[in-house]
Amino acid sequence: MSKAPLIYYVEDDEHIRDLTAYALHQAGMEVRAFHDGDGLVERCAVEPPDAVLLDIMLPGDDGLVLLQALRGNAATENLPVMMLTAKGTEFDKVVGLDAGADDYLAKPFGMMELISRVNALLRRASRPSQGAAEEVAEPSDLMAVGAIKLSPSARTVVANGREVNLTRKEFDLLRTLMENKGRVLTREQLLEQVWGVSFVGETRTVDMHVKTLRRKLAEAAPGSEEAVATVRGVGYRLKKSAS
Repeated sequence: MSKAPLIYYVEDDEHIRDLTAYALHQAGMEVRAFHDGDGLVERCAVEPPDAVLLDIMLPGDDGLVLLQALRGNAATENLPVMMLTAKGTEFDKVVGLDAGADDYLAKPFGMMELISRVNALLRRASRPSQGAAEEVAEPSDLMAVGAIKLSPSARTVVANGREVNLTRKEFDLLRTLMENKGRVLTREQLLEQVWGVSFVGETRTVDMHVKTLRRKLAEAAPGSEEAVATVRGVGYRLKKSAS
């Protein structure tokens, strides 16, 4: 029998914490729930979980501070992290995703949706790293569209000679678009290919990542963000040539 995935869950509301932990446990996961983030990074480094669920509004260091600490530690930088919060505005979603969250779910949420999204995080994390395989098989794997150059093995992006600092999901999103340049990808297809989500869920996750990706491209090379085109009512397409 395979080992149950280990989930660290940080939530200061006792009722929500107990209810959510119970639902995850019933779904076959081992859950360790915490009232605040004190010592979270150290716990993750010593005994890495399979995923971390973080509330934003916490006593002491808030969820965004904890997320940045996880991403800034070599032992925890690649842990899958989902933000769970009552703050549901577009600004809050962008801030959370831009800080390196892999997904974002606003309260109140249904337990079935939460479990599906956590399972998607776990599936994505369990897949072999394509970048690692390509680094051995094809060290000169540069992909280029106009001024944008992406190296899957080095996981770097450069626009007009300037490095673009992307989160993991922003990088994976851009790579997927570049691999399919000229082709329209629906939000559902991007959820499946980038997040490992095989159901029609919160497609706004894709929109938020596209927004921050465009902003970072524009900061490095103004005009390059126009390469990521919106196909209204369908999804996104990377133009075959970019500024």
